[in-house]
Amino acid sequence: MAQAYMTESGQGQDPERTASRARRLRDWWRPEGMWRRGIVLAVLALLLGLLMIVHAHVPNTVGNLGSLLETFLPWLGMLGVPVLLVAAVLRRSTTAIVALLLPAIVWVSLFGGQVTDKKGTGGNLTVATHNVDADNPDPAGTAKDIVKSGADVVALEELTGDALPKYKEGLAKAYPYRTVQGTVGLWSKYPLSDAAPVNIKMGWTRALRATVKAPDGREVAFYVAHLPSVRVKLNAGFTANQRDNSAAALGEAIAREPVKQVILLGDLNGTMNDRSLAPVTSQLRSAQGAAGDGFGFSWPAGFPMARIDQIMMKGIDPVSSWSLPRTGSDHLPLAASVKI
Repeated sequence: MAQAYMTESGQGQDPERTASRARRLRDWWRPEGMWRRGIVLAVLALLLGLLMIVHAHVPNTVGNLGSLLETFLPWLGMLGVPVLLVAAVLRRSTTAIVALLLPAIVWVSLFGGQVTDKKGTGGNLTVATHNVDADNPDPAGTAKDIVKSGADVVALEELTGDALPKYKEGLAKAYPYRTVQGTVGLWSKYPLSDAAPVNIKMGWTRALRATVKAPDGREVAFYVAHLPSVRVKLNAGFTANQRDNSAAALGEAIAREPVKQVILLGDLNGTMNDRSLAPVTSQLRSAQGAAGDGFGFSWPAGFPMARIDQIMMKGIDPVSSWSLPRTGSDHLPLAASVKI
């Protein structure tokens, strides 16, 4: 007689295999396993935090590594912490996640104040600076963009002989006063006087100083500077010695300035964190740091990673600071409102 067989659910499965799988799942999630896993990630997180803590002690004697680190210091936390956090979650490592608290707290202590909006109101003078790029394909268009900014005083760097006439023509109506010294220039809606080059030990002129008569009649000393470029080379590290020497010379000129109210505009090829710019940054306040919104990165224009263009001052209160729309340059123009 034919017999009918019915297969029950789960019939044919190996009980030992099922139990083994359950044990592995239990071991995977048990607390002691979560603490043991990810030791390497935890060590990397602690090293990241320590590096940010001791960044000022990383020596510049070999390839200017200290300056290189400080130039991109904010990115250590902005990139390092999220990457390690994702790895720690995938690894299911409580140890690594807890260790990440160190670099996160250090980053917030160093840069937390910069990510908040500190803009105010009440400024009576707007200034702007822009490295217009020697290879700018549209200097006339860049001049129009600068006029649209509404700035009262504008500094331009990296002016070339071919492009200069176009900048002069495009800015003449809005800025009746100007001075051009070498490859840098200053355009103003208010009278200029005492314009002269500043020797920053480059062999040619890339800095100037002029006096601007502010709306209330007070005199403000304006400095425009384009410090030497820096390079990152595999065989030489961060080549910034010429930039550092020029920064020292610029700092000496500002220290000798008799006018109490001073504004520095320009491309310093370095950030406020870079210790090699201390001869300048120790004397002046950053408009972005005091009254900006975010980091205000200015270079490269396509994907800004560092604020190497600066608006700085002493004897004057910065009210707000911001980046202007991209032009034909590889730098973003920057602007700030100040209260004289």
